[in-house]
Amino acid sequence: MRVGVVILPEHSWREACPRWRAVEDLGFAHGWTYDHMAWRSLAGGPWLGTATTLAAAATATSRIELGTFVSSPNFRHPVPWSREVMALDDLSEGRFLCGVGAGAVDVDATMLGRPVLSPRERFVRLTEFVELLDRLLTEDHVDYRGTYFQACDARTRPGCVRRPRVPLIVAGSGPRALRLAARLGDGWVTTGAMDAADEREWWCGVERLALVMDEQRTTPGFRRHLSLDACPGYSLSSVTRFEDMAGRAAELGFTDVIVHFPRREGVYAGQEEVLEAVAQSRVSDERGTSGSALA
Repeated sequence: MRVGVVILPEHSWREACPRWRAVEDLGFAHGWTYDHMAWRSLAGGPWLGTATTLAAAATATSRIELGTFVSSPNFRHPVPWSREVMALDDLSEGRFLCGVGAGAVDVDATMLGRPVLSPRERFVRLTEFVELLDRLLTEDHVDYRGTYFQACDARTRPGCVRRPRVPLIVAGSGPRALRLAARLGDGWVTTGAMDAADEREWWCGVERLALVMDEQRTTPGFRRHLSLDACPGYSLSSVTRFEDMAGRAAELGFTDVIVHFPRREGVYAGQEEVLEAVAQSRVSDERGTSGSALA
């Protein structure tokens, strides 16, 4: 089981840099940041650019994979975004992961004055986004014409450091998105049912999704990520809680879990000491075996 940590892009780099380095030094496998214009209850607070944040993180680290959690067509277009993806892949020397998803119906979907789409329209737009991005990262002189995205002789050199391209981790909590992840993605990430009434209902929903993914035909090395903090209650409220959740995720076939770096207050509020204790506990559990539970 690999463990990743999300660091929200709300801090100046002077504050953020030690967090990214800590995630690597503690032995975690991957670090992520949100790719939003603004986000829910934090929409009125500080919020910095995703690509720039990850570029800085790439130069501050040397081992962990770095990813977007997640990029969406709410405000991204595959052609210019593919340039940013290739640059991040280059800066990280092949450590970049591109999380992609349909995008929520929230401030990201309305800030640019675009109409709010139906669930079906959002899925069609996501499919086009992933199809075109996949081609832009593997081909040159790309032509594409869809309902939501077009490309006309899009030049895509120099291509990706990681071959054949940067891994695409497709987000989804519905059958169509899971099929898309299996067809075009290198991995899948889910938050489960965001409207679950309690923890039991959330886990039941995650189990149903895991069973649906079990039925898909995926490529070798396909990874399954679960965002633990989508569950009611913060995953890093204690080491015991994290270990219990990670264990349940492993039983359902997830290869990776993702938590959020503790914040001082509000959403994901917690103590950094718990994050450190989680890292120490899992490395200790693996002592004497090959490989790390974190990486």
